[in-house]
Amino acid sequence: MMSRPHLVAGPATLSVLLLYFVLTGCHSSSKTSPPTVAFSMVPVAYQEDPYKTDIFERDYKTGMAEGRATGTRVGQRIVLYAKTDGRWGVCRQSGQPFTNIETDGRWKASVHLGIEYAALLVDPTYSPPEQIESLPIVGNGVVTLAVVNGEGTAPVLPSPKILNFSGYEWTTSAGPIFHAGARNFFDPSNVWTDERGALHLRISGSPGKWAVAEVKLTRSLGYGTYRFQVRDTSNLEPSAVLTLITWDGAGTESNRRELDVELGHWGRLDNDNVHYVVQPYYVPANIVTFRVPPGVYTHSFRWEPGQVTFSTVAGSGNIGGGRVINQHVFTSGVPSPEGESVRIALYVFRQGQIPLKSENEVIIDSFEYLP
Repeated sequence: MMSRPHLVAGPATLSVLLLYFVLTGCHSSSKTSPPTVAFSMVPVAYQEDPYKTDIFERDYKTGMAEGRATGTRVGQRIVLYAKTDGRWGVCRQSGQPFTNIETDGRWKASVHLGIEYAALLVDPTYSPPEQIESLPIVGNGVVTLAVVNGEGTAPVLPSPKILNFSGYEWTTSAGPIFHAGARNFFDPSNVWTDERGALHLRISGSPGKWAVAEVKLTRSLGYGTYRFQVRDTSNLEPSAVLTLITWDGAGTESNRRELDVELGHWGRLDNDNVHYVVQPYYVPANIVTFRVPPGVYTHSFRWEPGQVTFSTVAGSGNIGGGRVINQHVFTSGVPSPEGESVRIALYVFRQGQIPLKSENEVIIDSFEYLP
């Protein structure tokens, strides 16, 4: 039997094989190593008194943030956010929301001071929202992200709380948030339900340091009828505003999917006290206002594709009962649902003619949703 010849590799062959295994091994490793982003330097934490509410413009003190990204692809960039007034605000560089990554993976940028900072590694097609309530999850253009606290001691803020109202789970807003052109401080202790299940929202405190209230539904409902039974609000001061709205905390500034029923005089006694709005409010066709006398009312809107019908009914608003006070159908600029949730808020409008003088409270007897 003829034996098979033995192959003996020479030095040149061994060198080629060794180079092959080194290259393929490195390539395989880069494929399996997930991309990362990390901070190497962060600025101090934002130190402004969070309870100070006579602020009409955000104070954008700045600092430098640095870090490094690994495993990136061509065209990917960094988006930086700082959490200051209860929400995450994008940090722009020369007017743009993106920070470029150097060839060695390092990045460096100016950020406005916040309590926390976030760096997002994003694809070239990603369009970051200007302000968001919570950071995006990985996916849809976000490759990975890192979150760190600012250096030093940050102000201590109250924690949100969960409560049940009308068979739904709600969470409270907490901390300083810019609302209607000025800072409001949202205190979870200003929201509660009573023994009958009614929802109470209160403005507490004193001039210059008012604390306000907001609850947010913990899930999105989409198209359908939203109905709110509200007790008499005629005792609200002119600068206290109650809003019953849908709002997308992760949407873009041009589309927050916002539909509003606004109750209040917006700081002037001669203003109407009920507003229906399909945002943006500055489009004349997007707003209808009227007056209602003291009493209990049920405010509702029926949201459908391309159309939303607002209605105000005296009393409980049950089917077959209650006098219709006003009704209006909007067919222009109506958003489609995607991530919005119901918000009920009582806050201070600080740019009116009549400043708030004392504490205010409202009671919502029920909320109802019908698909």
